[in-house]
Amino acid sequence: MSDRLPVSAPSSRSLIRHIGLPVVIAVSAVLNTHRLSQNSYANLFYSAGDRSMLRSLHNFLFASFDPGGLVTVDKPPVALWVQVVSAKLFGFSPLSLLLPEAITGILAVALLYVILARRMGALAASGGALGLAVFPSFVAVSRANGVDPVLILLLVIACGLGLRACETGRWRTLIGCAVVIGLAFNTKTLAAYLVVPSIALAFLVCAPGSLRRRILQLLAAGVAMAVVSFAWIAVVELTPASQRPYVGSSLHNTEIGLTFEYNGFGRVEGQVGGPNSIVVEPGAYVPSAQEQKVDAAVRAKDRGHAKPAPTNPPLDPALEAAPAKPPIVTKGREKNPIPFGESPKPLRLFGKGLGDQAGWLLPLAVFGLIGLLALVLLDRDESRGRRHPRRDPRLALALVLGGWFVVEAAVLSLSKGIVHPYYVSALAPGTGAMAGAGAAALAKLARGRISQRVVGISLVAGALASTGLVEAVLMHREHYLVSFIPVLAAGAAVAFLALITVRRLATPAIALAFLLMLIVPAKYASTTWLAPVEGTFAAAGPNAAAGPGGYGVNAHDAAIDRALANYVVTHHPGSRWALLTVASDTSSPLILMGLDAGALGGYSGTDPAVNGARLGRMVARKEARYVLLGGEYSLRGGNLATRAVLRACKELAPSEWESPIAYPYGLVLFDCAGDEKALATAG
Repeated sequence: MSDRLPVSAPSSRSLIRHIGLPVVIAVSAVLNTHRLSQNSYANLFYSAGDRSMLRSLHNFLFASFDPGGLVTVDKPPVALWVQVVSAKLFGFSPLSLLLPEAITGILAVALLYVILARRMGALAASGGALGLAVFPSFVAVSRANGVDPVLILLLVIACGLGLRACETGRWRTLIGCAVVIGLAFNTKTLAAYLVVPSIALAFLVCAPGSLRRRILQLLAAGVAMAVVSFAWIAVVELTPASQRPYVGSSLHNTEIGLTFEYNGFGRVEGQVGGPNSIVVEPGAYVPSAQEQKVDAAVRAKDRGHAKPAPTNPPLDPALEAAPAKPPIVTKGREKNPIPFGESPKPLRLFGKGLGDQAGWLLPLAVFGLIGLLALVLLDRDESRGRRHPRRDPRLALALVLGGWFVVEAAVLSLSKGIVHPYYVSALAPGTGAMAGAGAAALAKLARGRISQRVVGISLVAGALASTGLVEAVLMHREHYLVSFIPVLAAGAAVAFLALITVRRLATPAIALAFLLMLIVPAKYASTTWLAPVEGTFAAAGPNAAAGPGGYGVNAHDAAIDRALANYVVTHHPGSRWALLTVASDTSSPLILMGLDAGALGGYSGTDPAVNGARLGRMVARKEARYVLLGGEYSLRGGNLATRAVLRACKELAPSEWESPIAYPYGLVLFDCAGDEKALATAG
């Protein structure tokens, strides 16, 4: 007997049944793209890296953050390559960077629908895809230019291939799944591997063939996954360090180290840069008391007047674009983004910073997973007697997507290192799938035989009560749509009464309750339209910190950047870097404005990418001349090069470079021309 699932030709009836697909695609498209242009360059770090990668194939291959190829971005390049290709085809602009991510999110929704429809039917597929489409954190990251949407799409593709491999047992399908996971690894390293346990378990349990054959297939797939995963890393590692950029955010200039330390186990075990681990190091440039006083006064004035940043670039007219429309709502926004979730604990996903981004449907997904497993165990195929659960496609679905959901939830709940709120976007596919497929499974149980009905009704009661309670708590905590709580409670009560009194109403009753549960997270996700997204810490919510739009700086900062850029380009700048800063966030706006800037210390300002001797050689070769100390992350201490600049180079007063502000927020410009030897001995 063939192991293939039966495939029939599409009929008009089946097409009508799948009318939910264009609906969920439309919902996702509206949420992801409405007022998208207001986000401008969103994540400035990645946008600056995209622009730098457009400069040369060398920068493109090694994912250089800066045009001169000094330091790389802190992630593998696949997601950024998508943005760079888009910018190459359509011109470098905010939308050419943002639209690929928005479209990627829509494709993930459509693909999840297809995966669920094949195994659970159109209603389950519509519910699961809608659950993904309205997931607040997923919408927020799909409206920025980070790497998460591409990661999520690739992992959804991997789940689809993994399920097909479980059903057919084909080598090539399982190898294809492994290759896609390898590509996902090249977007966000070990985060991609969180899907591996569930796919491997499902294949081991559900695939046809002997146990020995299944184990051999998994081993072969593991080899393929490793080869694809580490192919780009091998290219970097085999290239002499002198011929490539420094690996940003690594301690030893290796992608292997970055993968398994900063981007890997450090996130789980705890790391420098995580919650409560940032200290001001000796040797950092610290603004004087007078500078800090003036800084605070000017920034307070900025907030009161809310002046938009200038949009005209100082150097590259090709970058000029029409200014974004002003946001609809900006009042009531947090001044600073929430960088981390609460401390590790079992209920962390419902806590501050994570709960409003992901918690709305989590209880429904948990009960849905239990219901799906219960259906597999209790369901009967009347034509052939009791079906063996191992070959039931629904079991594979529960193991693959439900297992991914459980692994993601566990890792995000218990990790001690950096867990930014937008990380919970990776929960979206599993949550949506288990909510949609689980709701369909619960409906089938509730209208089944007496034993099934008892189980189904019990699980529905738990799902409605827990999900309603969580949504009510989140609405109260976020002060959002609190007036909807009675409607939610009444709707859930009516649906449950209909379910227990009239068996044939099980499906419409659960569908009604499911749609009610989606209303608030969908509305919450739409708050991303109200103001520019904060690109580094993308989040939904009416009070979430808003991004500044434009080049990511306010009017006064933009004026300072413009003065700096105009001064250095007209006073014999370095041939490779017109200006070097401490950290990437300070140089990102300058790169987007068209200046050949770079960061001596990478993203955090502390990477040991350059020491005094190397900076001296760069100055001697006239590749660099001007260094700007202060700015983002400078209080972390910089590196040997920035400390050498303090000792060896000439400080230029703000009046010399025509700063529009007497005390420019602790920024100090240094001219290192002629100080090559002093730099070498100072650091």
